[in-house]
Amino acid sequence: MTVLSTDRLVLRLWREDDIERLTEIFAEPRVWWFPSKRGWRRDETEAFLERRLSEWRHKGWGHWAVEHDGVLIGFTGFALPTFLPEVMPVPEIGWRFHPGWWGRGFATEAASAALAHGFTHLGFAEVVSIYEPANAASGRVMERLGMAPDRDTVHPDLGSPLRVYRLAAQQWRGGRGGE
Repeated sequence: MTVLSTDRLVLRLWREDDIERLTEIFAEPRVWWFPSKRGWRRDETEAFLERRLSEWRHKGWGHWAVEHDGVLIGFTGFALPTFLPEVMPVPEIGWRFHPGWWGRGFATEAASAALAHGFTHLGFAEVVSIYEPANAASGRVMERLGMAPDRDTVHPDLGSPLRVYRLAAQQWRGGRGGE
């Protein structure tokens, strides 16, 4: 299983003992404001962690736990966006970090490492990233990653507006990601 390192971060596989720290992170309402508009309960966090562990076991890829100086601060990586069939089967890259770590470039740094792995080792032809336009910070991360707007749509279950960004492996190789 793959562990990735950047100058400041370690992207590693999830462990069962991550549940305590992850519960603290996910309880913060700003972490799940889009789309939940609230922090998550422990049972929701436990289900999230079990899905992440299962993804790695069954697909060999998924979301990584992201650590800074040995402290779990959030996650980044890939999932299939089954909630939005119009973009399937392209994997989605996403991230969530505790707000105490926002504004330091960690989302961009972690997602850049994940993208490099996705394009060079997993053979992804393209990836998408999806956000609610009110979450402008996520859109800025997507732009810093070299992603471009693909479409505006609506969440099929929640009715909330969504913006989809896309990045093809060929574009990534031709940009800063392939250097």
